[in-house]
Amino acid sequence: MSRRLLSIAALLAGNAIGLLLAALLLDGFSIAPLSLIVVVIVFSLIQALAEPLIRRLSARNLPALQGGISLVVIFVGLLVTELVTSGLVVGGISNLLAATLLVWLGALIAGILLPVYVFKSLREPKA
Repeated sequence: MSRRLLSIAALLAGNAIGLLLAALLLDGFSIAPLSLIVVVIVFSLIQALAEPLIRRLSARNLPALQGGISLVVIFVGLLVTELVTSGLVVGGISNLLAATLLVWLGALIAGILLPVYVFKSLREPKA
């Protein structure tokens, strides 16, 4: 499998783990079981589209935001995914903020562990 497809699979798996972590730990945050795949794909697409835009805007207007760009992208991704899909219910602003941290943490841990244990070819340097 190509390195690019493995990277996409690792991103989707990391986002799924983060979203499931938030669903398990937060009351009111839920993902419909049959909608999990759609929610993960939509959330990941929104992240992929929003990140360059938010990064560019923050570099010009809010340079101090550069360190927290992932958190802002996840926040926006959760908000938009809830609006465009029926399978995700965030359950209020406090859940949105807590879910942002949990999804970020889950995706971060998955991003570190998945290449080590599952997608071993991602550890190798690019040729």
